[in-house]
Amino acid sequence: MSVIDLAGFDSLLIGKASRVRMLVLDVDGVLTDGRLYYDNQGNEMKAFCARDGLGMKALQRCGISLGFITGLQSEIVARRAAQLGVKHVYQGRSDKLSAFEELLSETGMKAQDVCYAGDDWIDLPVLDRVGLSVSVPDADSLLRNRVHWVTSRRGGHGAVREVCDLILAAQGLDKQVLDGFLKP
Repeated sequence: MSVIDLAGFDSLLIGKASRVRMLVLDVDGVLTDGRLYYDNQGNEMKAFCARDGLGMKALQRCGISLGFITGLQSEIVARRAAQLGVKHVYQGRSDKLSAFEELLSETGMKAQDVCYAGDDWIDLPVLDRVGLSVSVPDADSLLRNRVHWVTSRRGGHGAVREVCDLILAAQGLDKQVLDGFLKP
């Protein structure tokens, strides 16, 4: 029995989510709100949503791998990936498709078993290759019109958690995850 209601979701989308074995995410605009913050000393700052983190950890507990592909290089992203145990992190990669191809080669994963979430043109080549493509509501309209699903929440504000919840529910794993939190 699922605890997440999938009644409002298209059966094709649920089918795609049920086959996901890896979730790969863009960072700026998906894991964050896309704004770049710098202090007077030039230090970069990013804000991540804690609920997104819990959703990613839930996927990992169920055997679903995670990866980040970002066009920028940032110590903050490396730190967040380490906190979450994300092993596949590709930074400073303006050619995201080549990073994705490396990821597939390193993991033996097939593109149709991957869900990718992105928010801008640089993400299109990967979004066009994966089994489940996702964008956020404030993404460029070209992406929103080409992906399989657009989250209701914005990047950095729970969008990734929505993706995680969809995958867990489509695979019948959401109750198992919840039960794990409810056990003493």
